[in-house]
Amino acid sequence: MDWTALIEKALEGMQHAYAPYSGFRVGAALLAKSGKIYTGCNVESCAYTPTCCAERTALVKAVSEGEREFSGLAVVSSGGADGEYTSPCGVCRQMLFEFCPPKMPVVLAKSKQHYRVVSLGELLPLGFGPAQLGKEGPSCE
Repeated sequence: MDWTALIEKALEGMQHAYAPYSGFRVGAALLAKSGKIYTGCNVESCAYTPTCCAERTALVKAVSEGEREFSGLAVVSSGGADGEYTSPCGVCRQMLFEFCPPKMPVVLAKSKQHYRVVSLGELLPLGFGPAQLGKEGPSCE
């Protein structure tokens, strides 16, 4: 699959990041099964704990507008340690697992040309989702 458009949207989202303390800017673009793309950026707080990651920003934006099914996510950042790709944090992985199937592709990108595709299940093996509570939900696929 060509992930260029999704990566481009994540790069656009990163431009809105509010990261005055860490300087670590992150953008995310979440592709809904409807075809609509929801972007997000990180928004820091000087207290750090209430900081909201780009991935959760995109997810909450999509869910608040009625989306419940997703087919891909791209994550970009202004730079990682030793040129590594930036992946979603543990809290974001858990939130994504609530709505996204383990097989959903997650594109970790440095640019439109340099990216790596992994699944949500690879990022959160043995994830805790609706199925563990005996409920059906998007991550039960």
